[in-house]
Amino acid sequence: MQINSSIQVATAGEALIDLINNADGRFEPCLGGAVYNLTRAIARQGVTTLYLNPLSRDRFGRRLAQGLLDDGVHLAAPQAVQEVTSLAVVNVNAQGHPDYAFYREGVADRATSADALTQACAPLDNLSLVCTGALALSPDDAEIYLPWLAAQRQAGRTVVIDANLRPSVMPDLEKYRRHVLAALQYADVIKASDEDLVCLELPGDGALAQAQHLLQRSRASVMALTLGPEGAVLLTRHGQVFAAREMEPIVVVDTVGAGDCFLAGLVVAMLTHQLPSNWGASAVSAEVASQLLTSAIASASLCVMRRGCVPPTRAEVLARLAGVPYSFTR
Repeated sequence: MQINSSIQVATAGEALIDLINNADGRFEPCLGGAVYNLTRAIARQGVTTLYLNPLSRDRFGRRLAQGLLDDGVHLAAPQAVQEVTSLAVVNVNAQGHPDYAFYREGVADRATSADALTQACAPLDNLSLVCTGALALSPDDAEIYLPWLAAQRQAGRTVVIDANLRPSVMPDLEKYRRHVLAALQYADVIKASDEDLVCLELPGDGALAQAQHLLQRSRASVMALTLGPEGAVLLTRHGQVFAAREMEPIVVVDTVGAGDCFLAGLVVAMLTHQLPSNWGASAVSAEVASQLLTSAIASASLCVMRRGCVPPTRAEVLARLAGVPYSFTR
């Protein structure tokens, strides 16, 4: 199979069906999975994107594949596999915050290997950035993702990892924390929420201090820290700290996929500024930092105003950036 040579971003990780519990007790099946959401969100903002994991031949798998294709995503494994589709049962509280229970044994998106992921990326001359995280950071899948991440870093590609912890489904939390921290050592760019940092039990008084601790003890050049309604912070290895948030309140329908859309907005802005080729080599200007953060926040805001994860287009993000005031500090 010949893959589009213009691909700029490759993603690896879970694709699943979110069974969202409605108020009437019925479950609504929605396309989901953090990496799947991220993949669609990047592609919807105009970046040629490759999804690396296989998908099932079952009905849900066909829906997941069609969702990617409809958004212009290329599939590294277009032939469906026999394994079933992963499921996540999602309960959303009154604040729109989701709680997950996952069904992940013998599933399609895990039916891959480090060699398969690496071989799919190898011929792509324009591939400058790879992304993973969330359930791909399970210790059970270390043999799949860690060698692939090492190969991508060695090939000179920018590695973006979203911590996006799922402690409720990991039987050994201490082992899980150690593995996530080990996986983050492969990252050039780390994205995490304040809740992720609490789960990692990092030292420091508050999320910012914990983020600084994590960044300085990794090999990453930059870290994006999300703070829910308080906006987000961008930290660099040069000791810079930039913060931004929208100044107008928004109506939150639910937060499913918000972090994924945030990261997509950040990745798209990074590519726009051609940062993957020289990321971390020098300090980041306030103008660039502002554009990175506001692009990410606008993308997330548009997501939370809709039910389920419906990633915005680039035109929608740009329209929001033009119409909503932002607070930016350094």
